[in-house]
Amino acid sequence: MESLSAKPSDDTDWMLIRRLLALSWRYRWGCLRVLALQLVMVGLTIWGLGFGGLGIDEISHALGGREKPHWPFGWTPPPTWTPWKRIAVVALVVAVVATVRAVIDGFNRHEANYLVQGRIVVQMRADIYAKLQQLSFRFYDANASSSIINRVTGDVQSVRMFVDQVLIQSVTMIISLMAYAAYMFSIHVPLTLACLATTPLLWMSCTRFSRIVQPGYRANRDLTDVIIQRLAENIRGIAVIKAFAREEDEIRKFAASNERLRVEKLDVFRAVSIFMPVIGFLSQVNLVVLLGYGGYLVIHGRIPLGAGLITFSWMLQQFSAQIANIAAIANSMQESLTGARRVFEVLDAPLEILNAPDPMWLPRMWGRVTFDHIWFDPGTEPVLADITFEVQPGQCIAVVGPTGSGKSALLSLIPRFYDPSKGRLLIDGVDIRKLELNAARRNVGLVFQESFLFSTTVAANIAFGVPGATREQIEKAARIAAAHDFIMELPKGYETILGEGGSGLSGGQRQRLAIARAVLLDPAILLLDDPTAAIDAETEHEIVEAMQSAMLGRTTFIVAHRLSTLRNADLVVVLDHGRIVQMGTHEELLLREGYYAVVAKLQTWDRAA
Repeated sequence: MESLSAKPSDDTDWMLIRRLLALSWRYRWGCLRVLALQLVMVGLTIWGLGFGGLGIDEISHALGGREKPHWPFGWTPPPTWTPWKRIAVVALVVAVVATVRAVIDGFNRHEANYLVQGRIVVQMRADIYAKLQQLSFRFYDANASSSIINRVTGDVQSVRMFVDQVLIQSVTMIISLMAYAAYMFSIHVPLTLACLATTPLLWMSCTRFSRIVQPGYRANRDLTDVIIQRLAENIRGIAVIKAFAREEDEIRKFAASNERLRVEKLDVFRAVSIFMPVIGFLSQVNLVVLLGYGGYLVIHGRIPLGAGLITFSWMLQQFSAQIANIAAIANSMQESLTGARRVFEVLDAPLEILNAPDPMWLPRMWGRVTFDHIWFDPGTEPVLADITFEVQPGQCIAVVGPTGSGKSALLSLIPRFYDPSKGRLLIDGVDIRKLELNAARRNVGLVFQESFLFSTTVAANIAFGVPGATREQIEKAARIAAAHDFIMELPKGYETILGEGGSGLSGGQRQRLAIARAVLLDPAILLLDDPTAAIDAETEHEIVEAMQSAMLGRTTFIVAHRLSTLRNADLVVVLDHGRIVQMGTHEELLLREGYYAVVAKLQTWDRAA
């Protein structure tokens, strides 16, 4: 099965943009508030620049200039006002406008940050996390944890860029360009047309830039996944690295991955470093036209110096700055599309394990399990083939076989981590696919070969499946799992906070906590996936005793290899290449030729030796 990173989304850029616009629509009122504040700032900028030009004309007139300044809205200062008073009023208006703009800018930044970081990012992470909880084990089998983590963290930040750095900025830019252009046209139409002649070249450059950098952003994301994966593996496997003295080799491998990412980023930076100056240059060409043509118009008295040429130059600079902002918007667009593609790949991943339309609710199962001609084919070849047998309530079933024979796969069908490709799995005579999923799983306790413990208290770990369990219930489960005594020896007993993954506990202690966690559910069915595989011989006896206590009165499936466990099973199922090759009791299988008898004899010889 292909991983998400190996299977790009089928969405085109336009489809992604439409989906991002739909996402933005969910936050339309926040977007409109930010947009309104930005447009008010644009209006205040134009107002301030216009009064700045008026001030220059007043100064020029006071120094003997012939043309009389034109105040806005046709208003004229009283004749009794001195030139100094008129200039002071203009300066006061400019100061007030600047102050109001600064205050609104503060509100704008607060609203924008709250919108993207306080709402969009938080909700997107929550949506992805919720979807990850619903996806089947097949999804996690096909995708590295580093890629999943990067989508929840880095890619979500890229998606929010579409809202604040693409959508809002684009609308602001378009309206600003229209406002600045309208103001310039009001001053002089031919001059405006001459100064904006390079605008089509800017749009062509942006289109070309987008096509160049998009593959680079995708490659950057994939290479970042590789680095996160290498870092996570090195942290988890630090003991192995040090034991084999491979620190220098791992440093070189990480440096090589880091270098590949650096080279890929350099290609993007190189494109950006060329594109930005080109945009800036084309914008500055407009100023050359302005100085030549605009200067001619001022000299011949066709436009005033302050409210005409200088205000026009300020407006042109603002117009050029907005045009230059196209580069940043185009860059953000490509980065956001790359992140959005990866985020939507998770959100669009199919939900394979779903409740039936009208699921059956069994609050308490009896524990009769029937495998009815089950085939399980998660990839190109079947992992389980035509599995058929039935287990009565309270029986213990041992599943044995060589590595890769399908033992863990068989157990994983019972809590419905996967659905069989063909056939039916029945619990108490009901197809498990017709049962309410969570209710069915609460009737199944599971202890893995290497059980995971959370970084919380011992009590919380035991009560993970039953958060409302009382201390009495927790301690009872711990006693059944032979864990109570060692728990009481911990610094704070049941309130001791465990390190990551249960660090600080021995393998046997971790397994006994896992057994207690399963027992607290009081499940009708108990699955033990080779829980003594990583346990030393001295600890095995305690674990076996804990398992035997936990198995009382429950239908139990146990993957095991040791005779001490197999001898007590009601039925032994021997798998090989996904098929049942032998089935019977311990004594029956010893009398038959085959895998089981060979393994039993080898263990007997080892003990004798």
